Amino acid sequence: MAVDSSLSSPLGPPACEKDAKALQFIEQMTRNADAVQRTVLAEILTRNASTEYLRRYFLAGATDPNTFKDKLPVITYEDLQPEIQRIASGDRSPILSSHPISEFLTSSGTSAGERKLMPTIKEELDRRQLLYSLLMPVMNLYVPGLDKGKGLYFLFVKSETRTPGGLLARPVLTSYYKSEHFKTRPYDPYMVYTSPNEAILCPDSFQSMYTQMLCGLLERHQVLRLGAVFASGLLRAIRFLQLNWSDLANDIRTGKLSTKITDPSLRDCIEKILKPDEESADFISEECSKENWEGIVTRIWPKTKYLDVIVTGAMAQYIPTLDYYSGGLPLACTMYASSECYFGLNLNPMCKPSEVSYTIMPNMAYFEFLPHEPNSGNDSAPKLVDLVDVEVGKEYELVITTYAGLYRYRVGDILRVTGFHNAAPQFHFVRRKNVVLSIDSDKTDEAELQKAVENASKLLKEVKTSVVEYTSYADTTTIPGHYVIYWELMVKETEGKWPSKETMEQCCLAMEESLNSVYRQGRVADNSIGALEIRVVKSGTFEELMDYAISRGASINQYKVPRCVNFTPIMELLDSRVVSAHFSPALPRWTPARRR
Repeated sequence: MAVDSSLSSPLGPPACEKDAKALQFIEQMTRNADAVQRTVLAEILTRNASTEYLRRYFLAGATDPNTFKDKLPVITYEDLQPEIQRIASGDRSPILSSHPISEFLTSSGTSAGERKLMPTIKEELDRRQLLYSLLMPVMNLYVPGLDKGKGLYFLFVKSETRTPGGLLARPVLTSYYKSEHFKTRPYDPYMVYTSPNEAILCPDSFQSMYTQMLCGLLERHQVLRLGAVFASGLLRAIRFLQLNWSDLANDIRTGKLSTKITDPSLRDCIEKILKPDEESADFISEECSKENWEGIVTRIWPKTKYLDVIVTGAMAQYIPTLDYYSGGLPLACTMYASSECYFGLNLNPMCKPSEVSYTIMPNMAYFEFLPHEPNSGNDSAPKLVDLVDVEVGKEYELVITTYAGLYRYRVGDILRVTGFHNAAPQFHFVRRKNVVLSIDSDKTDEAELQKAVENASKLLKEVKTSVVEYTSYADTTTIPGHYVIYWELMVKETEGKWPSKETMEQCCLAMEESLNSVYRQGRVADNSIGALEIRVVKSGTFEELMDYAISRGASINQYKVPRCVNFTPIMELLDSRVVSAHFSPALPRWTPARRR
């Protein structure tokens, strides 16, 4: 199909006219980033001028950036909790937004271990859909022919609750998958999935994964790309295939769906698709029964061109394992988003994971950047910088103002500026601020880890033993990954005794009980996190750790035990001193309880 030449893009020749318009939109937004940002701020402040929150700061109708910054403070979630609690309890007055809050999007936990509730409005779905619509036009510049096949994407809904005031509270992707935007999306040859909606929307994670994998196997010669939201999710799918290939192959051989699938609408949907195919079943059985699973992705799905997963930030730890199973297929990171806001996209999605940079789309929200200078020695609060004024090479914490009623809100992401596309900056995601451990969508910070260790170590008092020191790491060599905590113990010489295996296992469980609800849901409902492990090390191990750090140039006066380690020599030192290892013997308590 010929593409209108007036719609050509500096990014490259578009695959079709629809793509050309999307690429042209990206150019328009990024060329005029400053003007777009001023318009976005004016729109937000004008429409929400009568809200309780903005009236509190006496803006008096002003919509310019300078007045806005002079009057409104930079805030965190804790600052906003009273207002959010009122909305959750049923107060429908315009507290944060003049548009009704349609639902809450749940994010990773607060310091108290509860999920954050992010207010949103209906039109935000349009804004998210707009960003989604830009992803494939960019990808098509790098990977031709994606309209000639399908994508095997493992997408899942998670549990949702209602607040006392009746508003839904659920993860942002669950909200999107359950929306009409997703369920009744128009046909697009570049966006065809092997998984039917019924499989994606099934609330039972086993049945959802089983049927999505089954559909992917049935159409294995049509699959051109595999994906999940996070790298950990795709590895979980591969592990699922390792454990269930025999049943899946049997379904394909007989044309009859496993009795493990009990959801009526899902059974009805899959039974219409499933037909006996002995040849495919034999091939899948032959490949999956082999001991060596290296390159299994391209063996089962031979036309796969790339994996579409997030491998930045904490997910980078999964890259070697993905490379092993995929035979080194390209890893595409396409977009940057959170529960609070969708931010931007990767204009070079086939780059190396270490080189991923996201271009912020200035129409999504009003963006400010707090210089991140932890070692500057400057006690004065740094001045926030506008989107177009950030400097290449510097790191910033992202601060957003959204249409849904977040004003100068600190997201907690640390970003490094790598360059610009037109006038819009491009950022490398460095890390989440204060996060120590992460396996999937869980985020455990140092304070929470400390509290969990303290709670668990209370069980050692009976045997007159205490935890002298500890550190941790996220072990992703297992699927699913799990937290490993190293403990050095001290037993009171006269009356103390070494804790029993049962006591140590209960310590593991006590730690899990102390972690936030996102972690516990990953353990109980999503099966995305494995049992927590405590490895007890010999007495004196942490002194050796300090000696090693000092030998590498650390100051003995300023040395602090790292609460998380990922440097191979340190982990090897710790593992060489392990005297016993213990796993949590049961699942921690977790229920999708009604919010108070």
